[in-house]
Amino acid sequence: MARNMTGPERPHTAHLHPRVYTAMAGLAVLFVLATWYGFGASSYIDYLLVIVTAFLAMVVALPLLAWRQWHEHPTRGPHDVERDTFHAWAEHDVDTFTGATSGRSAAIEILLPLCAVAFGMLAFAILAHVMS
Repeated sequence: MARNMTGPERPHTAHLHPRVYTAMAGLAVLFVLATWYGFGASSYIDYLLVIVTAFLAMVVALPLLAWRQWHEHPTRGPHDVERDTFHAWAEHDVDTFTGATSGRSAAIEILLPLCAVAFGMLAFAILAHVMS
């Protein structure tokens, strides 16, 4: 039996919710702290950790600066992401390069690899301290 696809469309957006960006920054901070905790023991390794920390600080700071500039000079549309709660945003469709997907799926697809890397590094750091 065919489904009726002529119903009202779900609202869609091309932007992520600010809480997704906050989670991404938090996972980057967790990664850096776990790296320093587990492997910051000698001066040679500390030098490389400073480089990695500086790189990740720039990766987090540049989008933050761009967001602040956008926030000071907004171009508001009918579906303003900032005013929506996260739950309401998660129910919207998010436009991606490959097509529209639900906000919930988009957030999971973005945050899952970052969680794997951050919590994996935390596990390595704990093991490094236990083994030494």
